[in-house]
Amino acid sequence: MWDLDTGVPLCTLRGHYGDVNGVAVIGDSNRAVSASSDGTLIVWDLGTGLPLRMLGGHSDSVSGVAVTSNARRAVSACSDRTLKVWDLDTGLVLRTLEGHSNHVMGVAITPDGKRASSVAEDNTLKLWDLQTGLCVATFHCDASPYCCAFAAPNLIVAGDEGGRVYFLALEE
Repeated sequence: MWDLDTGVPLCTLRGHYGDVNGVAVIGDSNRAVSASSDGTLIVWDLGTGLPLRMLGGHSDSVSGVAVTSNARRAVSACSDRTLKVWDLDTGLVLRTLEGHSNHVMGVAITPDGKRASSVAEDNTLKLWDLQTGLCVATFHCDASPYCCAFAAPNLIVAGDEGGRVYFLALEE
């Protein structure tokens, strides 16, 4: 962690045994969650720099993580072709989202926390209902998409390995 005013490093968060592939700050900015190739996620106390909880449950490298705006849930993307929905208070897996046929590269959550989008090396972007765990839409990209974000509650932006950026408007 760095002091942005002075540029001085404050501390280094240590706890993973593999590459850190993603990080998300939890709503109150006092915590963060990191995703690692060691197959775990760690919830961090940013005030102390200490781990609060390790989240284990994936069988392979965790490539990304997103957190709901109410700071209660996280969704992780993994090369085991799944996403997991986590309760950040208990550390328990609430559900596993299955439907991709290759490495899931990234994940994003709508501002209301009801849906998530995921991108995978199967050339798809999927939209998930987090309450039911069901995939509600699939978009086929021209190449493997590596990242996605919600630009608005009903607008997904994704980028693929071919340099293309997709803007997907969701219709109710």
